[in-house]
Amino acid sequence: MDHRSHLQVRCGIVLAAGEGKRLQPFIRRLCGKDLPKQYVNFIGTRSMLEHTFHRVETLIPPDRLFTVVARHHLRHPEVCRQLSDRPEGNVILQPENKETGPGILLPLVHAYKHYPEAVVALFPSDHFILEEELFMHHVDQACRVVERDPSRLVLLGMEPNAPEPEYGYILPVGDTDTPSRLGMRPVSRFIEKPDLHAARELFHNGGLWNTMVMAFKAKTLLALARKVAPALCRSFQRIWSSIGTSAETEVMEEVYRKIKPVNFSKGLLEAISIQYSSHLDVLPVRDVFWSDWGSEHRIKSMLRQMNHPQELIKVQTA
Repeated sequence: MDHRSHLQVRCGIVLAAGEGKRLQPFIRRLCGKDLPKQYVNFIGTRSMLEHTFHRVETLIPPDRLFTVVARHHLRHPEVCRQLSDRPEGNVILQPENKETGPGILLPLVHAYKHYPEAVVALFPSDHFILEEELFMHHVDQACRVVERDPSRLVLLGMEPNAPEPEYGYILPVGDTDTPSRLGMRPVSRFIEKPDLHAARELFHNGGLWNTMVMAFKAKTLLALARKVAPALCRSFQRIWSSIGTSAETEVMEEVYRKIKPVNFSKGLLEAISIQYSSHLDVLPVRDVFWSDWGSEHRIKSMLRQMNHPQELIKVQTA
């Protein structure tokens, strides 16, 4: 028997369905249109989404990379151009925004339909990462942990260089400097966008920025999600059953009309961390320049720190 048949399949999910409303006035000044931030070229020759594809495809082939976008994003020719070389069937069109819970479950049930034994790596598309190779090494490490122990969900937590109230935090169990198995830490709790005082405490107590990049076995996350959010998962079971049939679009639209918005971190991960904490780990990431580009101030600040004068002039004059 070919030894490769024993290797587990890895899939990826890229989250690109967000609107980035806080950045819209800035983007309108920068490029003259209301383009969601993930499709905008702030630095270099690629958009943030294209940077994400380029980074992720060093680990996961394009035919196993599923991208979720908002259906109305396709009214922008630039969005269609950036998605034009994606493999057929791998761009999932979300009918409306019901927050990150449904935004992750929708591409996940598609990945699970095609690759039921897959280990899945999840990637937001609005992050700037300088040391991409080192960052993807950490993603590979997280995937390897899940391949060894399919019960684990492994999040990447960025070691902060300063207190940052606008980020979500993961507080690990124990001291992040103490050696642990494969560098993993059990998760104590999640803190979403703390005030400055709380952010300082988290900074000094070993809190990590929540990148929302994570690795997990598709069937494991879906099984845990069914336990903590059974009604939501029943809705997505209907979508899963309809994939590939003539009713797929109709079922998805009906489900989305009825479901309530659910934040993935608060509605799913926090509940899993409380009720099924033994499944959840965080992998601290050090020596990587990472930023979630969610505000005009942060983009300009990062370009200034990296000494990119041309891009800085472009965004400063916007």
